[in-house]
Amino acid sequence: MTNVTTSSTVHSLPKDFRDALAATPKALAVWQDITPLARNEWICWVTSGKKAETRGIRIKKGLSKLSGGMRRPCCWAGCIHR
Repeated sequence: MTNVTTSSTVHSLPKDFRDALAATPKALAVWQDITPLARNEWICWVTSGKKAETRGIRIKKGLSKLSGGMRRPCCWAGCIHR
């Protein structure tokens, strides 16, 4: 399996998001290049949705944005846990 780095993040990378990243080479390449703080914000953004449906939508949208080169979630106040 492809190594999906999560070192130095406050949040653990959930399996569904990790598997989706591993299956999306362009998104994974950006993921491996961004800072631990940026990774933490992506994880927090994905997992902060209250419904499973929202989380699935955020994973799909996050993969698309990462694949396009976006390094941090846009239009979001940021992780409150840092």
